[in-house]
Amino acid sequence: MTKYRILSLDGGGIRGIITAIILQRLNAEPGLNGWLNLVDLIAGTSTGGLLALGLAHGLSPEFMRSVYETKGAEIFDDSWLDDLVDIGKITGADYDIKNLEREVKKIFGKTTLAQLKRRILITAFDLDNESHNKASRTWKPKLFHNFPGHDTDGSELAFKVGLYTSAAPTYFPSVDGYIDGGVYATNPSMCALAQSQDSDFKKRPLLSDVVLLSLGTGTCLLYIEGKELDWGYAQWAKQLVTLMLDGTSGIADYQCNQILGDKYHRMAPVFPPDVSIPMDAVDRIPYMVEFAESHKHVDLTATIKWLKDYWL
Repeated sequence: MTKYRILSLDGGGIRGIITAIILQRLNAEPGLNGWLNLVDLIAGTSTGGLLALGLAHGLSPEFMRSVYETKGAEIFDDSWLDDLVDIGKITGADYDIKNLEREVKKIFGKTTLAQLKRRILITAFDLDNESHNKASRTWKPKLFHNFPGHDTDGSELAFKVGLYTSAAPTYFPSVDGYIDGGVYATNPSMCALAQSQDSDFKKRPLLSDVVLLSLGTGTCLLYIEGKELDWGYAQWAKQLVTLMLDGTSGIADYQCNQILGDKYHRMAPVFPPDVSIPMDAVDRIPYMVEFAESHKHVDLTATIKWLKDYWL
């Protein structure tokens, strides 16, 4: 049997450091040598998109982790002047995306998606397809990929696509008309599975040959009390952004599990009930490092067994 291996990486902002550490731990596990080199398709959303691009570019989890640790505070740098211009966050995004742009451009340079070493799928959302036909002008999900074919995005610059998928509403401004793919696929597993079955691809794998590993960035146990919330724009605004970016991953997990069964595995560590880590919580990096490195909090036993049974 020829296996087709998919690695899917969730969005989650600065919490992406948890994914990088999980990958690092799995690489160091005896018996899993070279497991990451067997990936056929890497999918990612937002911070997971940046990780996916990095891995497809040949960068190690250790390197990607170091970027979070050394550059996270600069990327999520909210100056008092920016707050003043934004009228205390009422208007304007929380952060200027220029700092993130500088870092991803430094990493990827002029590399295009076609020049990456792996097949890639990166989610984003196009706010305006700019169709000349008014009857078809609309916003729409966008999946950037480097598969061959008439709809390939191989000519797109990797750093640009990294910015597109990372432009989370209210956190960063849009880039070239794109925003974070997390508004519809924080967990891009199902998008990746569908991409592998595209009828345009001559070497499409059989569904029975697909194995898929999905990694989360740490789940916060969030909830909203009250049975009848008579809220308006002001009360729902920030909550809706969190609902979109954090609350959609479960459905993709359900769908992939139903379709692939045992050939699908998800590792999504859960924070303790009293811990909430927003996507921009750079001050919590030390805690996230300790959390992700802890066998108590992030037990990889089941993931390691699954990789040995189904991936290798």
